[in-house]
Amino acid sequence: MRNLYAEIKRWLHYSINFEMSPLSCIEQHDNKAWQWLGRTSQIQLSNKGGLGLKGYYMLEVQISGLKQSVNASFYAGSDDVFSENDLFTLPITRIASGSKTVKRICYFDSAVHSFRFDPSEEEGGCENLSIKLIKLPRFRAKSLMLKKLVNKSFDTSTIYDAYNRLFSKINVGRYCDWIKQHEAVSSTEIAQRIDNLTVMPLISIVCPVYNTKLEWLVACVESVINQYYSHWELILIDDASPNKAHFDALKLYDDSDSRIKVIYLDENKHISAATNAGIEKAIGEYVLFLDHDDELSKNALLEICSVIAANPSAKVIYSDEDLISECGERVTPHFKSDWNAELLRAHNYITHLCCYDMVLVKSLGGMRLGYEGAQDYDLILRASMVIDSKDIHHISKILYHWRMVEGSTALSSSAKSYATEAGLKALRDYIANNGLAASVAHSDRENFYTIKYSLPSVLPKVSVVIPTRDGMEVLRPCIESLLSVTDYKNYEVIILDNGSEEKETLRYLDRLSKKENFKIVRDNGQFNYSRINNIAVGHSTGEFICLLNNDIKVIDKTWLAEMVSIAIREEVGCVGAKLLYPDGTLQHAGVILGLGGYAAHSHRGLGGNAPGYFCRAQVRQQLSAVTGACLLIKRDIYREVGGLDETFQVAYNDVDFCLRVQALGYQNIYTPFARLIHHESKTRGWDNDPVKIKRFDREKVLLATRWGGVIQNDPFYNVNLTRSREDFSI
Repeated sequence: MRNLYAEIKRWLHYSINFEMSPLSCIEQHDNKAWQWLGRTSQIQLSNKGGLGLKGYYMLEVQISGLKQSVNASFYAGSDDVFSENDLFTLPITRIASGSKTVKRICYFDSAVHSFRFDPSEEEGGCENLSIKLIKLPRFRAKSLMLKKLVNKSFDTSTIYDAYNRLFSKINVGRYCDWIKQHEAVSSTEIAQRIDNLTVMPLISIVCPVYNTKLEWLVACVESVINQYYSHWELILIDDASPNKAHFDALKLYDDSDSRIKVIYLDENKHISAATNAGIEKAIGEYVLFLDHDDELSKNALLEICSVIAANPSAKVIYSDEDLISECGERVTPHFKSDWNAELLRAHNYITHLCCYDMVLVKSLGGMRLGYEGAQDYDLILRASMVIDSKDIHHISKILYHWRMVEGSTALSSSAKSYATEAGLKALRDYIANNGLAASVAHSDRENFYTIKYSLPSVLPKVSVVIPTRDGMEVLRPCIESLLSVTDYKNYEVIILDNGSEEKETLRYLDRLSKKENFKIVRDNGQFNYSRINNIAVGHSTGEFICLLNNDIKVIDKTWLAEMVSIAIREEVGCVGAKLLYPDGTLQHAGVILGLGGYAAHSHRGLGGNAPGYFCRAQVRQQLSAVTGACLLIKRDIYREVGGLDETFQVAYNDVDFCLRVQALGYQNIYTPFARLIHHESKTRGWDNDPVKIKRFDREKVLLATRWGGVIQNDPFYNVNLTRSREDFSI
């Protein structure tokens, strides 16, 4: 019986140890060390068993002597020609010298026989490498995946999709080049900038420490001592650490520099209380929070003081940041949006570096006890409620290096599961204190949250405006999906027929005109998207206007309820949806100004469920503009801005409209929780003849002339990110 059990266990968990051989742009030395030469480096993996593999498997990659962090790719397919559908991404971060094992679950929905491993998109190497697959029973795979997910309420069919989204690529390689190109500065320039400062406030740096590894503590403190700007004080709060070496280092710094003060707590009080002890002792005009194993860039305080000098009323100043490995390698830069309250409601995108006006922090009572792990998130949420957003400033420079060590959320947010619970608690407080009728829940990713805004008991009427000209192959699915899928009940449909000629279309529109809450408006003038939408809106009666292209297909029953629940808020202007191409890839996740010189869609071409840059394709956020293919707005605001500008006949009318709405002080919001399919320009066609090209060029010039300043620096993008692609790369 025991032998039978062992045989069943072996069958359920059997493993495949691959034999590896260089395939392309890669070399192996002494049957051990590997050297890869760039983007096309490939290792062929041979399965000696030869059997096709199907179902769930744990991929295990053991690697040692890794020279830099990498984005590895594992391919599994039915033959030796692989596609993106056969790809399993595996980011491998170089944390320290020595060996490490990286794992992820792979699911093969049909039998796979061929395998390949691409170790990196950049040049590099390692000393040893082994790769294997371990068979997982379905129940075991589900259990392991759920451990990685915060939101446990998935059905079996969607668990793997959510789990797969956790394996986002890290920024390596090109970032090293970026650092060399953008961070070099001369001592003469630094001295001149310091001489030109009109104010030199004392900045208090508060840093709780507990059992910090000596080398990280030293690196942290030295990063403060080495600041270009010298008018600071560093307050180190020892939270009753038992580490003797740690204690000796603190005493040495306390004795050697009068700007460094050490507080020794009698008992371990955790980070909020320890931080508050530092705040109480601080005498600076501004306070900056520093984690005990992280580092500041040398110019951090100088950049902060420059902002204060230019903006004396500044209350909160935050910067971009990156991650730093135990080996000192800088990876994964986070180039952030300017102040974005909607994005903050999804996760703490501010994190580090964050500097506050001291009076503000003390008026808020410092860090709240009971919010440990998310005390910084709680603080910025509370601060944002009592200050004007114009007094929150973002520095688009990497001023903070967040250490990736075991137990740090920089390495894995799941390392501190209590932190995401504390963040949920802080966000719920924020929602309640703002008087918002909404519920807050965990997202499927650690430290991310989803807010569901409530609708009023009496649903406001929405006028869905659909311009069309023939094109029954898209118009019929648009109307039928709108009627059959949408669960929001109080809406009317205004179809603007711009000169349809086909009999089938005319008969269909005639039938629709007899339906309740349908209205067909005829216009035989020249196509002008702005004009025909304005005409249709003039015939509508709803409290909200929804501009909807005729080549849209509704796939999500809550799409309209979701958009209304956001647009109904007083501060909100335009609301845009997540639009997918028919093949499921992303067509629109908001509009980013400056892409291609003018404006383009965020993350276009990305997988429909992919997270995007720091999950920005998956969360609500404020953006400068959203597409008019599916746009919801209050009727009163539509009238306030004068509708769509009819000088923009075809292109950029939606961008101009959104920017005029934004200029009045309203927030334009993208939501990924309203999903629709968009065939894009199906009935109008593409602007590829000389007349259309000339008109398009004219409208580009008009947009640039009117909005040149904001196009050059979209506040919800970042000046360090590319203008030539839509993928938020550098």
